[in-house]
Amino acid sequence: MHDDATLPPDAFDKEDRGNDLAFYAPPRLVTHIDATAIAALTTLYRDVLPDHGRILDMMSSWVSHLPDDRDYAEVVGHGMNMDELAANPRLRRCIVQDLNADPILHLDTDAFDAALCCVGVQYLQQPYAVFAEIRRVLAPGAPFVVSYSNRCFPTKAVAVCCALDMGGQAALIRHYMERAGFTPIETLVLADGARGDPLVAVLGRA
Repeated sequence: MHDDATLPPDAFDKEDRGNDLAFYAPPRLVTHIDATAIAALTTLYRDVLPDHGRILDMMSSWVSHLPDDRDYAEVVGHGMNMDELAANPRLRRCIVQDLNADPILHLDTDAFDAALCCVGVQYLQQPYAVFAEIRRVLAPGAPFVVSYSNRCFPTKAVAVCCALDMGGQAALIRHYMERAGFTPIETLVLADGARGDPLVAVLGRA
């Protein structure tokens, strides 16, 4: 897919068209990937996130998988459930927002030194707008780490993600990043799934 292409609107349809905030209203204090995948993601974060940086954790929950041996100036969690966000000890500030209803981030330009999105990208119905906003709020050169597995709430995942295998999803996320102006972009297989959950990360720089 060329970076100037645009997917048709029905690519972002989902089986469950009900209110997303209502769907996510019950707190789910569980992890959506296994311990091996989490450890691999934490190692990546340790390697690429700047010490004492300002971190934006998109589509966050009660855990951010950040390394315990690193300090950050601020971690802002942006998610769908305040109880989950409030239970996350790494977050200094919490924002509840349905990005499918309002993709605009009410945050300052160049406000963060890194952004994360763990196992949430498959739910975005306006990914071009959301990725452009993440690019806007990141400082020049800041990393954006989008990680995903093969587990999700299938009725809430968008059609294009449900139709693709994990390699295709990496290409799709790369496409979103290219459209938003991230470069360079690389794909990293963090866990191959042979003995547990697979996990892939797409890393781009603002």
